[in-house]
Amino acid sequence: MALTGELFIASKRVRRDGPGFQAVAASTGTPLEPSFSMATRDDVEAAAAAAEAAFPVYANLPRDKRAAFLEAIADEIDALGETLTERAMQESGLPHARLTGERGRTSGQLRLFARELRLGEYLRARIDHALPDRQPVPKPDLRLRMIPLGPVAVFGASNFPLAFSV
Repeated sequence: MALTGELFIASKRVRRDGPGFQAVAASTGTPLEPSFSMATRDDVEAAAAAAEAAFPVYANLPRDKRAAFLEAIADEIDALGETLTERAMQESGLPHARLTGERGRTSGQLRLFARELRLGEYLRARIDHALPDRQPVPKPDLRLRMIPLGPVAVFGASNFPLAFSV
């Protein structure tokens, strides 16, 4: 895992000049390389606009393709392995076992979400059939299902640096 300190906006890497920030080794207070770019207001707006533009495309993909996407993310996290764990240990001061568990939990939850996507039970689809002969008035056919509404920003807790549980 090569950290570059670049922003990642709409599948493009962006490096900002000027003051950035560095992670700090929890045990020594020593700054860690690289320096990370500071996002501008325009960067944040561009990222939000890109997420909004990508949403209808992603939402209309078949559930199996969305599930495969989540599994691919889990595979990439697993592939980072010790490299990710070691960096998280440096930055957080948390022990190896804790961070290894968090990494496994995150990839496990992504795979769980993929299974839920494939099953489709999260949609909570319900059909209440019409009763055209009902008195005093006919009952219409009613259908209910959960639908995605749009992109979501996640602000994760720093005390669980590798855990993703939302």
